[in-house]
Order: sequence, then structure tokens, then C-alpha cells
Amino acid sequence: MDDREQLLGFKPQKEIIYNKLLPYNEAIDAESNDVLAEIKANLGRSVQLRDLKVGAGHWFGQLSRYIRLYGLKFSKEDHVNFIHLLYELTVIPDLELSLVSKFATQLSHLLKKKKLLSREDLTLQWKPLHNLLESVLYSRYEQHGLQLFPGNIETVLKTLVKDCRTYFPAESTQEMLDEWRPLLCPFDITVIKGLQYLDLFLPTNLPEQEMDKGFRLWFKELIDMWDSFHNNPSWEKCLINLMSRLAHSNIGYIDWSPYVPKVFTRLLRSFDLPVGTQNVQVSRNNNRVEIEPFIIWIVSCMGGEGNTVQEHIDMLFKTLQNFYHPSNLGKWNIKLSSLLMTFPKVFINRINRERYRKPTWMKQIPESHKLTDAEITKFVEGMKNTVFTCMFSKYGSQDSAVALRHLSTMRPELIVPPLLEKMYPAMETLIEPHRLIACMNCVVSVVRAMLSAGKWYPEGRSHLLPLLNLSLPGIDPNDFKKCLVTFQMISTFVSLVPIVDCSEAIHSRTDLTEEERELCSATAQFEDFVLQFLDRIFALIENSAQEHVHGEQDKLNTEQMIVEKALASTFTSVLQQSSTPIFLSALRRLHTFITGSVYESRVGGRYAGNLVRAAQQVNPKETLKMFMDNICDSLLSQIHSHEEVLQAERLDDGFLWNLLMFSQLLRCNGSQLLPYKSKIVDVFTYILRLKCVQGYEIAGKSLMYILRGLTLTFPMNYASVSGSLDRPVTEYLAIREWAKPGDIDDLGLEWHEPCQEETDFVQELLEKFLVPELDTLKQISAENTVPREDLLRRLNIIMECLNGAGGVLPMWQGEHISMLLTSSHFLHTSVGLSPAHVIMCRSLLLVKEEISSLRDWIAKSCGNNYEVTVSGGQNVRVAVVEAVRHLLGYMLSCSEDDTKSFHRLLRIYESVLFFHGIPELDFDARWKSFHAVKKALEDKMRGGKNHLRAILVDRVLLQHQMRCLQKTDRSFTARHQELLQDLYKVSISRYSEVRKKAQSVLFQHFHSYPYSYRTLVDPLVEKIISPDTPEHEFQGALYVILGNSKRNIATKRSWEIISKVWPAITQAQHSEKPSILNLIDQIVSKTVKNAETIEIKIEVNEASLAAAGSLFESQNPPPAQGPCSSTELQAAIQHESSTNDKCLRMYTDLVAKLVELVTGGNIRWKFCQIGMEFLSLLIRHDTPLPTCAVELLVQKCVDDSLYLRKIGVADMLAVQKQQKRPHKKIKVDPTKQGEGTGVTAPSHSFSPGDRPDNSWHKYNSQNLPDTQEKWEQLVVVEKTHWGYYTWPKELETYAPHNEQPKLNRSREELSESERVIYDAYMDKEYVQKMVDFLALEENKNKDKFSQKKMTLFKGLFRNYGDCLLGNFKPHIERLISDTSHDKHDSSQRCAMEILAGILRGSKHWPYQQTKALWDWALPLIKTAVNNLTVSTLSDWSTFFTSVSESRDPRKIYWFYEMLMDNPLNGEGGSFGDAGRFLMVQNALLQQEWRVGDLQRRLLTYLTPHFAHTYKNVRDRMGSLLSDVFILDYKMFPWSTSTSPSRKGFIDQVLPQLHKLKDLTIEEAQHQNGGSIETSSSTDKLESGVEKMDIDNQSEESEERKELTRLCKTVMKCITSCISRTFNTAPPEIIHLLPIMCTLESESKDEELNTDCTVALASLSQALIQPEVIPVILHTIKNVTGLQSWHARSAILGYIQVMVFCNFFTMQDPKHKENIKEIVMHLICDDKLEVREMACITLSGLLQCGYLEMNQDLLDHFERLSGTKISKRMKSENLPVEKLIQRHAGVLGLSAYVQAYPYDVPEFMPQILMDLSNHVNDPQPIQMTVKKTLSNFRRTHHDNWHDHKLMFTDDQLVILTDLLVSPNYYA
Repeated sequence: MDDREQLLGFKPQKEIIYNKLLPYNEAIDAESNDVLAEIKANLGRSVQLRDLKVGAGHWFGQLSRYIRLYGLKFSKEDHVNFIHLLYELTVIPDLELSLVSKFATQLSHLLKKKKLLSREDLTLQWKPLHNLLESVLYSRYEQHGLQLFPGNIETVLKTLVKDCRTYFPAESTQEMLDEWRPLLCPFDITVIKGLQYLDLFLPTNLPEQEMDKGFRLWFKELIDMWDSFHNNPSWEKCLINLMSRLAHSNIGYIDWSPYVPKVFTRLLRSFDLPVGTQNVQVSRNNNRVEIEPFIIWIVSCMGGEGNTVQEHIDMLFKTLQNFYHPSNLGKWNIKLSSLLMTFPKVFINRINRERYRKPTWMKQIPESHKLTDAEITKFVEGMKNTVFTCMFSKYGSQDSAVALRHLSTMRPELIVPPLLEKMYPAMETLIEPHRLIACMNCVVSVVRAMLSAGKWYPEGRSHLLPLLNLSLPGIDPNDFKKCLVTFQMISTFVSLVPIVDCSEAIHSRTDLTEEERELCSATAQFEDFVLQFLDRIFALIENSAQEHVHGEQDKLNTEQMIVEKALASTFTSVLQQSSTPIFLSALRRLHTFITGSVYESRVGGRYAGNLVRAAQQVNPKETLKMFMDNICDSLLSQIHSHEEVLQAERLDDGFLWNLLMFSQLLRCNGSQLLPYKSKIVDVFTYILRLKCVQGYEIAGKSLMYILRGLTLTFPMNYASVSGSLDRPVTEYLAIREWAKPGDIDDLGLEWHEPCQEETDFVQELLEKFLVPELDTLKQISAENTVPREDLLRRLNIIMECLNGAGGVLPMWQGEHISMLLTSSHFLHTSVGLSPAHVIMCRSLLLVKEEISSLRDWIAKSCGNNYEVTVSGGQNVRVAVVEAVRHLLGYMLSCSEDDTKSFHRLLRIYESVLFFHGIPELDFDARWKSFHAVKKALEDKMRGGKNHLRAILVDRVLLQHQMRCLQKTDRSFTARHQELLQDLYKVSISRYSEVRKKAQSVLFQHFHSYPYSYRTLVDPLVEKIISPDTPEHEFQGALYVILGNSKRNIATKRSWEIISKVWPAITQAQHSEKPSILNLIDQIVSKTVKNAETIEIKIEVNEASLAAAGSLFESQNPPPAQGPCSSTELQAAIQHESSTNDKCLRMYTDLVAKLVELVTGGNIRWKFCQIGMEFLSLLIRHDTPLPTCAVELLVQKCVDDSLYLRKIGVADMLAVQKQQKRPHKKIKVDPTKQGEGTGVTAPSHSFSPGDRPDNSWHKYNSQNLPDTQEKWEQLVVVEKTHWGYYTWPKELETYAPHNEQPKLNRSREELSESERVIYDAYMDKEYVQKMVDFLALEENKNKDKFSQKKMTLFKGLFRNYGDCLLGNFKPHIERLISDTSHDKHDSSQRCAMEILAGILRGSKHWPYQQTKALWDWALPLIKTAVNNLTVSTLSDWSTFFTSVSESRDPRKIYWFYEMLMDNPLNGEGGSFGDAGRFLMVQNALLQQEWRVGDLQRRLLTYLTPHFAHTYKNVRDRMGSLLSDVFILDYKMFPWSTSTSPSRKGFIDQVLPQLHKLKDLTIEEAQHQNGGSIETSSSTDKLESGVEKMDIDNQSEESEERKELTRLCKTVMKCITSCISRTFNTAPPEIIHLLPIMCTLESESKDEELNTDCTVALASLSQALIQPEVIPVILHTIKNVTGLQSWHARSAILGYIQVMVFCNFFTMQDPKHKENIKEIVMHLICDDKLEVREMACITLSGLLQCGYLEMNQDLLDHFERLSGTKISKRMKSENLPVEKLIQRHAGVLGLSAYVQAYPYDVPEFMPQILMDLSNHVNDPQPIQMTVKKTLSNFRRTHHDNWHDHKLMFTDDQLVILTDLLVSPNYYA
């Protein structure tokens, strides 16, 4: 048993280590044990007393605060008990979701630290969590408005599942697979649900012995599934997340090598980078995939023998490097920057995990797979160049800095030297500030690694002083950004380094290394640096002084404020780190400046004051000694010599300057001020009486500063080392402390703790300056007034006294006021309670009368135990309250327009109520700032508390401040009540500025004292209901209800509150003022947006009660009270029941009240709408809507107001959902269905696709349920996904019709509210009116088919059967046959919505009724479809989708047979035909794989029409064909598909397409004079322009036209297939490559040209499987042999994009050799265009690193370019063959140059020289050389000063001559 365990009585799970460093740490343990005992007892009792909403909610809040203050400071047993209790509460069925969110968030916090609880310690079941998540993510009610969810509930629950899954039992994996495998039909949207659940729930970190029950059950299956999706479907991210997590949890246990190239290929594709020179760029929609999971996956695959991941990383960054260059800007930049930042972050986390993290119960990485030092070095080297490239880019500078921080932590010797090489030139030049800022940002990020690298990079420290000195010119008042970065750099540097002159050590120490000796002598410059730094700051102050001010003078602008903070913190850091001699030198320089200068006080004075404050905080003794007497004497002498100073309204700059310096001198530890006590009091006596506003405000601030210095506890030394910096060099060498982290166990903290003398001084100051002002306020009356300016000054003194001494001013004591009805009412106990949380928690009102006085605090001790009182022991806050309440009464009655005094008065109220030494907002800002600094300077590799000492000290202070904030007692007493009433009065006063401030304080009160708002509900309601309320009070009351955050009084989760507030708002109609009406709209809008379903019934289950009971079994520490007695438990059950009944009554009454208001005729239309909106929020899934509300909704569906009709329809839809009767389901065995029973199950446990056991429920034209008997025998499976992947363990389907609820019920059989609806829809006039309204057009040409209206009618005909149909038939027939020009679209849309609703609502109708319905509907639909128009096409398309969605196709076979009946019938022309195809497409798409039979019929029907005459029909046919072939997909090798085959289709059309290709080549050949390539014509070589077809007499043959049309259809189909099918580039599509390449340049037919170009672009970007690559290469070789040069040129463009998009899959040396051969062959092509395209392709392949820059290739091009030709010969007489060879050589060399657009490698100068030899060659060689040189100049211009260093002087002369000579411009 260790010491802590012995002391506490238990072994704490994880404490906050900073508590032990607090000066009062000895009191903390006893205090935490007391609090924990209370929390355990009250939490357990709250649940046992069934008080979840208030009691448990409050005590879990206390537990959360406890954890924040003490960490997980409880035993493992308690930890597990808390988790079990929270888990059981979270999964209570139908619990209010706001409570679920609260419990789940707390549970996540307890589960965060996985290492503390092993799987043996804790087991959690997954199924309840799944049920909870299902009810939220896929709620049946939310879409209809029957459930209203909290905004964050989805995120909270997903986070909870992620935290719980570690503790799911081993068997859970198999259970999850059984549950979700049946959902994995890739054609159905449920695949997203299935994969999302698998990603969220599957545990991946099971121990090695349980792996067979874990990932091995699904790994191969899911990775193969991922591999089979080639077109980046939206759900791919779920699989990537899952694989990433699996790899991270199981490093060394899975062989990832077969998948590594595929992972990298997909990652590269996800950036969607532009490649090649194609005009058509097809976007791949990859933005949905996040980068981080990919990187975690990749980094987790590293390590182990023979691992190739690092090689792939090197290739990846080589490929991407040019995209990181600053010249390249595009949508990809942000993602690429993220990649750069995330890779090192994830990598360094892995090193930390392997080498520095303590082993826990979780699996350790095997030694064989840990990263070696060599692998780390390779990784850093692989990333280094890319990071340096990105460093200067527009978006990448900050990300590069983060990447460099991590890389330098791992290998400083590789990162820091090259960075410094960039830094020094940037600091010495003034013309490129962006380079300087980028360099400084990056150097700041690596400074810690640079200074602490030790043996790895010992010379790093020697750069410190040169860098500091060079940075000083950056303090430039004219360049704000540079100035800030300079301050950041200096501040960061000096915070790591003690500024101590160690030069003496060279003579006095013998143990120094050579490097240390040099460093010691360099430190002699420190003092000069500090003084120069000061001079720069003085110059900055001088330049910043505000001489002429425009606008508001009091406030600094944003830039000035930022500079002020940066200046102050940097100067503080410099002084903090300085030894005393250097500090004193700086102080003397500062003293000279302060006493010798005077600047205005707004900017210059503030900046200078900050310097004084910095010195004062670091060494108050010396600073006060140098400044205090001087400043005080100066102030007093000015006052004595010029008495009028006190009465002056403007003070001169000199006086204000001294006053400012005086105020800053008081900001230090109070004990140092005591010697100057009398002088300080003298000065205050005068300056607090100044009349000048600026003067007395500075004086007030001075008073606040001195009071804080005297009363607060804080650490006094933030230096980077704990001891004195002035120790002799023989015993302490400061340079050895550079960048050394602080030692948490030996922090050497010195605290300022207030002593008695300081408290006495505070007492004296308050008695002298506060009490007189309070007395004056009490005397003020209508007869005895005070001038307003004087009143403002006095209020300022009171406010600053409170803000200064708040930490020692205790809250008043008083009897507590209860704001909630508590359990005492049902326990028949009268108990007097004082504490606030007891007031809140009815669960604490127990049977005993002696209730211990509990407080709403978690921390008692905060160091300062002194309390200050006034006037003989009176509580200061009480004295202030009495005085200011008197003043408030006077001002409200006599001086309501004194807004400034009101403002100050309200700030006093704020301070009295909420300020206790630490302002909460300041603390929050500090907390954020602390974490930002910590993150910027932390050592992620070594981890732990390896922070700088200053950061650790700051964290300890924050811990103390957090305790101070939690110390506050929040009891709500009568005095609080009075102050609340005061604030309310001012909140509704006349002046808006006053109201705003009062409301702000009021809302703070609501936040700090929970439930206090309840005391104002009745007055507020009265104000907004009463027509006599003055307008300003009315407006003020509305603002109070509106609130200042998402939640307000109108959105409280309490029936009691909203039953008062909502009806009141509905009646708040007595003002026509637009601003007030707008305010009411805001309240309603906020209420509607943020309303949540409030549960009527909350019942605690037995599991939760048992978990609560276990809290009392743990005795370490023992709970403060015992569990509830049986009497209490019984009473709690009764109370729970009565509370639920009361809630139901309040709900019903509220609905009735709103209905009464809306129907009463006493409120205007706008407020009727508001009442209806509130009523909409009250429709629930678990409680039927009262009949009176249903009657109202029925009326509103036919209201004259469009807005009310919309609300009525939406709400009526919800009511139909409420009234839906459950349909009986029965279990069936899918393997025993179909024609023969006992169909064999598949051989694999899952076999996606068509199988014998899932064929029985597919559409079969030969076996339709066209008789009553067949219909009744049908086993219906409505959901399309069931059966595709595998069957669920238990398949449920609807029972036969005779076992279902009765359909056509008589009126007597209906419930009361059902009768209301039945009567309305049986009334022909009502139906007529409703249909006429629905047929009206809302927004001309913008209306769409409304799913809401359709769902309304679906519910109607589902609930009431066909008895209502007769009233609708004539209207549907009339509307659907409307062909009028102006309103046919809205009429038909209305008919569609009703008809679709009826057809969907007939799902459970018997055969005869269904058949009759279809017999009536089909002719109507057929007629409508034959009369489509442009404006109705989209709506009819939605109609067909809606009718067929999630329906068993066999049950609506009439529908499909009608669609398949000759869609190309010609009615309506080509538009009609294309439209009918669209309908067929939408209807079949919903049924996916179950209508293979129809798709085969469709393909047979379409085959003769592929070459249809009209483009729109062909385009639609192409799209339709791709939908037919989408099912030609095998997820696994053993999967089967009986759907139409894409291969068969392509084999069928391929011969005809080849015929077209050959015809095209022949025509081109004919056009060009008999041969497609001429070898003798030089002009062809130069221009490559084909002869123009001037007089093409011969018309195209019919065959040619038909073949062209066929090709267009096929290309549309292929383009669509590539983007939409899962298998994007199978071999059969590759066979079309020669046709695409040949016809891509078709000049006669632009449409064919475009179709082939788009198809080729899509195919080039398709993901290719390794087995298809040989087919592709073979096809490419065939294309290179085609006679068409266009085809050869096109295939080169295809090669470049295809290789890049499949970069890692194409890495096989054989593939590389083949690609190289093809390009080398085509670079020597006879055709100029082909050669040039080959040059571009070669350049691209070299640039991305696919082909290597080897010497053999270079020699080959050198030989070719050296082919001898006579330059004197005329070009037309040159031998073509030799010219081509020479040109090919030059093009090859040009490709080398173009492959490096931003670099100059070693070989490039020589290549450029070789090219320069060809500058006078014949064309086209000359043009190629000039173009290459021109491009070289353009791309290398920006960095030419670096690049030219690679050339010799002679080479530079030649190059300059070439680039700027007249020859260049020739």
C-alpha cells in the first residue's frame, strides 16, 4: 500500500497532480473525501428517490466539477460504480433526450482514460446503446415532428459508443455482424446505416487470445468489400475509418502488405488533382473522404521486416511535391496542407506510444514491428523537402510550421540546419516580408528542438543570439504582421533560455566542452540584446502614440490591442528570464525613458505602463525602489502646486502619464507595497476625487490593482529555472538549463499568500474610500441630490473596490428560498433548507429533520482564510447592497435618464453577486490561451508533463483559480431575491441601453443561480398579457424571455413554465410597433428551433436502482448518508406516478388553452399563426393529440391563410402517424420459400448477389400474384435490401390480411379524434375545398412534388382504407387531365401527390380493393405519361420514385407491367419517349436487384433502338443502360449475378463500333490524299494541320449515320457506368479504348467528339485493378499501331492520367517498362503532334517519379539529338527520318527540363546547354527549343537568385544570351 492509499483510504484512479503544488495542499485530501462521500450518497439517493431530472442531474454536475478539480480521485470500485449507474440511466427506454445527453456526456468523461480500467474490470452491453442510437439516428417520428431532439444528441451518442466499445464483451462482434450484415446491400441506402454501425460499434482492440472472436471474423470480408467499391461511394469513409482504427489497435498483428498500394492509390486519388493537358477534367467527388484516417492507417502499417510503406510514402511526396509549390494554387491546397501537418503528428504519436508511454493492460506493439531509428530518419528525410517547398505557400505556412515542429523533435539535425539556411538570407533582406514571416513562424516552431538537441545537433544553441539580434529590426510599427511574428519569436526564444552572462565560466570552470566555451563567451551579448530590444520598443511606443484621434478615443483598435498584449508578454518574458544585473540595466534604461518622456495616455501611455507592470511583476522590490517615490512625489507636487487639477475636466498629458505609471506600479504582490503604504494612501486621497473622467477611472483601476495585489494568492516566479539566476557560474551554469523542461516534482514554487498586515491594509483602504461613498449614497433623495458626474465617480470607486477585494468579501448568510416543489410535499416532512443544491434537489429532502448544511461548492480551501468587513463587522457586500438598492429606488423614480450611472450601478450589482476574486470570463480566456501555448511548445514525442516550467507554473495557478471559482456558495436567499427583482425592474425600464445591461446581468443571475428565473415567470407573463403594460416594459419583458443564448425561458424543459409562457406569447398582441413584432418573431423562431420534446412520463427502471444501490456498498470513502428506507422508496414510486399524471394533465391543459386562444377569435392572424406553431411543437409520438386540437387542424387544412394551411397539413400528417395502428408481423424462414421448399442456403455464411435462397422474392414475369389465391399466399418482403447480402437471423414479414387490423371500419368503431378526420374527408365540400387549395401554385415555376402532402394522403388511406376514395376520384381525374397552358403543372402535381399517397397507403389493402385501385389508376397514369411537358417531367419522375420506393415489386406488378408496355411508342415525340424512359428508370432504380427480370426484358426491348434518331432519347437510353448494368457487380469472387451483363452488351456492339472506327480512318486517309501519314511533306511535319474538307460532296451514308448514333449511345452509357457502377474499369470497357481514341477527334460531328472525349477522360481517371493492367497495356499498344495519329496522340493523354490516378498499383517494373517503351516509341512518331504529346507525357511521368531520370535514358536522347543533318539544306529537302530522330532527341531533353518546373537538379545545366546547340536547327526543332527555354525562364523566375548558383559563369552567359537576345523575340 503506497502513501497515497494509506492517506486517502483507497488507491485513487488518477489525480490532478497540480493540487499537490498549491500552498494549502495539506487540506485538500480531507476536503475531497468529504465531497466525494456527499456526491456518492446524494447521487445514489437521487436515483433511488426517482428524481432524475433535478436531483441526479445536479449531483452528476457536482461529480463533473469534482473531476475537474481533483481528477478521477476515487477508487476503481467507485469508478466502475459511477460508470454502471450512468450507463443504466443513459439507456433507460424513452428517457427525455436532454437527460440522455447530460448522462452520456458525463459517462464519456469517465470512460476517456482507457488505461485505468481493463476489460476485466468493466463490461458494457452494446445492444441497449444500439437501440438508443437507432431511436435517434433513424427515428420514425422526428421527420414528422413527433419528436424534437437536442441539437448535439447525435454527436454525444456517437462519442459515447466510441468510448464504450472497448468494453463490449468478446461475443459482441459476432452478434453485431449477425445484426448488420443483412443491411449491406450496396445498391440500397441501408448500406450506409450498416457500415456506419459497424464503424461505430465493432471493437478492434481485443487481446490476442480473443482475436478469433474479434476482427478475424470480418477483416477479410470488409477489406475485400472496400476493394470492390471503385467509385468512391459516400459510405467508403466508414470502411476507411474502421480499417484505420483496426490497424492502429493491432500494429504487428495484421499483414497489410497486399493492401498498401491500394491504400496509397486511394489516398492520392482523394486529392482530385488536375493531371495532364486534357480540356475535360472529370471531378471524382472524393471530398467526402477525410485525410487523417488514411494517415493513421498508413503509419500503423509501418514497421517490420521487408515493410514497403516508407517507400510508398517517399513516392507519394515525390509525386505531390510540385503541387505544394507556392505557384500552384487550387482547391487541393487545403487538403494537401492537412496531409503535410497530419503525417508527422500521427507518426510522432506512434513513436511516443512505442518508446515513452508506460505499458498498460492494452496490447503492446511487438518488438519486431517497432519503428527503428533508421526508419524514423527515413521518414523525416522523405518529408523534409516537401515541407520546405510548402513553407512559403499562401495556405501552407502555418501547417508547415506544425509539421516542422514534429519533424525537428524527431530529427533536429536534419531539419534545423536547412531551415536556418533559409532563415538568415530572409532576415537580411527587406524586400520579401512574406518569406521572412514564413521563416520566423517555422523557426519558432522548431526552437525547442534546436536548443535541446544535445548530441544530435550541438551547434543548434550557437544560433540563438545571432537570430535574436537579427530579429530586432522586425519590431516595425509600420508592419503589423511582421511585428507580431517578431514578438512571438523573441518571446518563445527567451522563455526557453535564462538570460545570464556566463562568459566568466570560461576562466573559472574546467569541465566545459569546446561548444560550451563558445556559447559562454557568446552570452556576453545578452545584455546588449536586452538593451537594444528596449530601444526598439521605445521607438515603437514613440511611433504608436496617438496624436490625432478619429472616432472613439477610449478604446484601442484591434491591431493596437494585439500589439499591446504581444509587447507586454514579450517584455515580461525577457525580464523574467534575466539575471539581476541584466534586469537592473534594463530597469535603469526603462526608468530613464519613463521619467524623461511623456506621451498621450490612450496608446503610448498604455504601452509604456505595460513595461512598468512587467518590471514590477518580475522584481517588485527593485522596481518600486526606483519608481514609487519618484512617481508619488511628482503626482502630489502637481496636485499641491495646482489645486485646480482636482476640478479640471481635462488633465494634461504629464499628469495622466504619471497617474498611469502609478496605477501599473501597484500591480504586484501586496507585501512589497506595505513600506509605501502612507504615500500610496496620500495619493489615493487626492486622485480618487479627480473630476476628469479619464483621471478618476485610472485612479479607480489603481485602487482595484492594489486591492487585488493585497488579497489574491498567486505564484511569483515564472522563470524557466526554479532557483536563483544569480548563483555563481562555478555552481550553476545557465547554458546547461537552456530549453530544459520543468520538473513537476521539484517546481520550486514561491507563492504570494495574503498575510494579516495586508488584510489590515485592505480593511483600512475600504474604510477610508468605500464606506464614505456608501454613506453618501444612502443620503441621496429627491431633496438631497448629487451632481451626475460626481455620482458616477462615487459609483466607480465602489465598483473598483468590489472588483479588487472580491476575494476576501464573503457572501452574506441568509435563509434559503426554495424555487422548486420538492419531495418533502409527498414525504410529509417540513424541512428548513439553506444550501442551493438542496433547494434544487427534491431528492435531498429526506425524512429526517436534521439535514446537514450542504453548500453548492466543491472546493473549500483556497488559501486565503482572511475575511474583510466594514463598520464594525458588517458584511461588505451587504453594506454595498443596502446603499445601491436605496440609490436604485431613487434613480428609477427621479433620475431614469441617467444612463451612465445606471450602467455603473448595474456593474456594481454584477460584482456583488458574481465576483469573488477571479472573473470567470478572464479565467476562460486564460484557460484557452494556456492550452494554445502548451500545444505550441509541448514535446509530443516524449509526452508526459515534459513542459517548460513557466507552463507548469501557469497550470498550477489556473488550478488555484478554478478552485476559487468553485468555492462560491450559491445559496439563493431573500436578499438574492430582492436583487433579482431590482434587476428585473431595470430590465424593463425606459432606456434601451440601460435595459440591455440589466438584462445581461439578469441572465448571468439565471445562469449562476439555477431555477431563479422561476420567480420572474409570473410577473413576465402578467406584463406581456396585460394590454395596459407600457411599451418599454412590454419590450423589456419580451427581451427577458428571448434570452441571450440558444436556451431561454420559452424553451425550458418544464411543463409548468411553458404552460404559462407559450399562451402568454400567443396573446402578446397589443403593439403594432415593427420592432416589437420582430422581437416576438425572434422569440417564436428561437423556441421552434431549439424546442425539445419534454417527456410526460419518466420512469426509473430496476437496473438503474440496483446500480444506484451499489454506490452505498463502496466504503472508501463511506457515503455521507445511507440508502433510502423502504418507506422512502415506496413514497418515491407514488410521487413518480403522481408527477407523471400531473405532467399529462398540464400537457392536455396547455393544448386546450392554445386551441381556445386560436379558435376564440380574440387574437389577430399573426398570433393565430404563433399559437399554431406552438401547437405543432406539442404533437407527440407517445400521447394522442386531444380531439379539440385535431378538430382545429382539420379546419386549418382548408384555411384561407396559406401559412396556416401549411402548418395544418404538416400537423395532420403527424396526427395520421400517431393514429397508425400496428400491423402484426410473423417470422418466416427465407430458405423454405419459393416454388420448392428447402432451398439450400449459400455455402458461405454471406454470399452477396443472386442466390437460390433469395430468388423467391424477386420479380418474375412468369409468376405474378394475379389471382386472389396467389396474392394471399405471397410472402411479402417490402424492404429491398433484405436477402441481397445475407438473410437476418429472424426475418419478419406482415401476417396475412385477415390477421391485420380491420381496414374499412364503421364510424362507430373509430376513436373520437379519428371520427373528426373521417367526417371531414367524407364531406365532399371539404374535400373539394382542400383539393382546390392544394392545386394552387405557390411559387411560379418553383414548386416541386411535395413529399409531405403525399405522406398525408398515404396516412389517410392507410388508416381509413378505401372508404374515402370515392370523394377524391373525380378530383384526381379532373386534375390529371388538365392540359391548360397556365396551370396544368400545378393541377397535375396536386393529382400526383394525392394519387401517390393513395397508392402508397394501399400497402395493406386486400387483393380485390388493390386491383380495383390499380384498374382505376393505371389508365390515368398512362394518359398523363403520354402527355408529359417540360414543367411536369420532374414531378412525374418523383411520383414514380415515390410509388415504387420500399415496396415489394410483386405487389405492384400492374405498375411495372404498364411501364414496360412499349415506352418508345412515339406519343409526345422524342420528349415523350425520353420522359417515359426516365419514369422506367426511376421506378426500376428503387427496386435495385429484385427486378433483374424486368431489366433483362428492358435490355431486349432497347437493343433494336440503340441508334435512335433523337439525341435526348439516346442520352436517356445511355443513362438507363448504365442503371441496368449497375447490378453487374460481384462483391466477392464467389458472388453471383443474374442481371444483364455489361460484357455481353459491349461484345454485341463492339464489331459495329470497330466498323465506325475503320470508316473514320479511311475517310481521314481519303481526305489527306490517299495516305493517312505522309513521310515526304515537311509542311505536315511543321504544322500537322489536316487539309480542310472544303467540298465534301458525298453525303454520309445511312450506315455511317446509324453507326455514329449507336456510338453516341454507347459512350453515354460507358461514361455513366464509369461514374456510377462499383466496378469502374473492367476489361470489356477497356476494349473500347481504340474507338474512343480514334473518334475523340471527330471533326464532322461535334457531339460524337464530345461524348468520346468525356468517356475517355472518365476512363483515364477510373480506378484500375491489378488484374486489368495487362489488358490495358495490350490495348494501348494496339492503339499506338493505329493509322490515325489522333488516336496515338489521345492515347498518350490517357496514359499520363491513368498512371497518375493508379500510381501505386502501376509500380510493377514490367508495367513501367511497357509504359516507357510506348512513350519512347511515340516520341519518334512520324507525326509532329504525336511527338509533342509524347514529350508532355514523358515530362509528366518523370515529374511524378513514375519513370526514373537515369543516365541511359539521357544518353539515348543525347544520341538522338546528335543525329547529323545539314543545317544549310532547305528544310523541305531534309531527310525526314533524320529530322524526326533529331527532333525526338530534343523533345526528350525538353521533357527532362519540363519535369523540374521549380528546381534545377545537377544534370539540368548541361541539358540546357545541349538544347542551346539546337536553337538554330530547322523547324520544328527550333520552335521546341525556344518554347522549352521560354517555359524554363517563366517557371524559374521567382527563385532565380537561388537557381543560378547551379550554373557556371560560362553557362550563365550562354543562357542569358539565349533568353534575352533579339533571337528570343524573333
